[in-house]
Amino acid sequence: MTQTVSLSFFRFSGPIARAWALTMMGGARLPLARTPDIGFWKLCGSGTGEGFTPVPNTAVYAILATWPDAETAQARTQSGIFATYQKRAAEDWTVFLQTQTSRGAWAGQSPFEPTMAQTTGPLAALTRATIKPSILTRFWGRVPNISEMIGKDPNVAFKIGIGEVPMLHQVTFSIWPSEKAMAGFARTGPHADAIRAVREEGWFREELYARFAVHSDRGTWNGTSPLAKLEAA
Repeated sequence: MTQTVSLSFFRFSGPIARAWALTMMGGARLPLARTPDIGFWKLCGSGTGEGFTPVPNTAVYAILATWPDAETAQARTQSGIFATYQKRAAEDWTVFLQTQTSRGAWAGQSPFEPTMAQTTGPLAALTRATIKPSILTRFWGRVPNISEMIGKDPNVAFKIGIGEVPMLHQVTFSIWPSEKAMAGFARTGPHADAIRAVREEGWFREELYARFAVHSDRGTWNGTSPLAKLEAA
């Protein structure tokens, strides 16, 4: 069996639905832990705009989970607590991934199991970091330039910033048409400068970097599948 990673996004409209989603950052923990076949999982909020800000966005939340195979991932993310979220959300989108490479740790664990399978299709990149409180100002000072750069990149099909704890525990996720396009963004401009600063100044207490092959998706985001942009290209 090949481990499959699901990343589900939910958009809530109206104060009642948003209040419910906020309370579920605590209330969904037990139902998720009891979900059959689930492995590693995390509940995340998001930042305003495209998520790359320290100001919380009460409309958008995400659930990341690992599963033993693609069929199980498809089934479980349509039932139980996931179905409850879907019924409350104005829109939801889930992307299914298979790990190519992963290094580092997330909450002391190595959650993603690389398959070493190659693909000529789209790729996703995920970074997760626990930021040292002493460098918060410097870290968030870099983010606007990186956000502007990725927003203008014509290759990126989807990008968002999410996190478990505002400002301190940050996750970035993006989808690209190819390894070349992904590497071109990562190795140039403000993003490359930030990577050098991370290494030279030791910004993070813990960090994880993973790359995935995009297996499939379900639902819509902003009215369409983000993968449609790649298919059209």
